[in-house]
Amino acid sequence: MSLFSKLTTAKKTAAPAKSMKELYSDTAAQPSVPSGKPKDVKGAGGFAESYRVIVRPLITEKATQLGKDNQYAFVVAPDANKIMVARAVAAIYGVKPSAVRMMRVSGKRKHTGKITGRRKDWKKAMVTLPKGKSIQIYEGV
Repeated sequence: MSLFSKLTTAKKTAAPAKSMKELYSDTAAQPSVPSGKPKDVKGAGGFAESYRVIVRPLITEKATQLGKDNQYAFVVAPDANKIMVARAVAAIYGVKPSAVRMMRVSGKRKHTGKITGRRKDWKKAMVTLPKGKSIQIYEGV
């Protein structure tokens, strides 16, 4: 008997294969994400990718006043767009924004004696949340 014929006869005598539902029935009952962790968002590249889109919350006097109107300011990556910021906010804070506004901020010119320098340009996102929703940014600040 050749090796090939031994393999084919071994397959015939093996137990019948289970259906896909039977194979994965024990994993379907389990939740895919623990309740304490935020979920990954499709298109945002996952939860860790959200922290690359949103660099940090912008904490200024004006930004804290906007918090009363459900608006929050964030420093975002220079290549981020509105969709990426909305998905990142939903992934990190668990609240889907109703509107996102973006703006580029030019870096200031700074002088120290005769030396002239310039700060980096950066991008700011103003996120508006639906009525009744809020996020905790200013804790411990």
